Amino acid sequence: MIERFSIKVTGQALHGFTRQLEHIVIDSDLGEGLCTLFIRHTSASLLIQENADPSAKYDLEQWLNRLVPENDPLYTHTLEGSDGMPAHIKAALTASSLSIPFQRGRLLLGTWQGVYLWEHRYYSGAREVVMHLSN
Repeated sequence: MIERFSIKVTGQALHGFTRQLEHIVIDSDLGEGLCTLFIRHTSASLLIQENADPSAKYDLEQWLNRLVPENDPLYTHTLEGSDGMPAHIKAALTASSLSIPFQRGRLLLGTWQGVYLWEHRYYSGAREVVMHLSN
């Protein structure tokens, strides 16, 4: 089963969408299997991360921004603005796909894990994710 959906983003940040995934898994009526996610963009990524303390998200965002700064004089790809090339680098350093097992209609995430879309640009709008459920 393949499902396409959009996630609304409002700038650079980790945007959680675990509940949206859980609803799709429940509605699929598949008992158990593997949920594979793929983001169809080169300036955003997917991540499984801490979902309880918002400071963990903030620290990750700050760390990656320090690791990949804007306006680096080495960048030649500047047509998309100051956040363009850093966003592509950040996406290259992180993941464009994830695999999560599920059983009895539930994603088998750990207690403190959530699924996030990591937007690397100042962009606000929608990003498309493709979800494949197989058993």
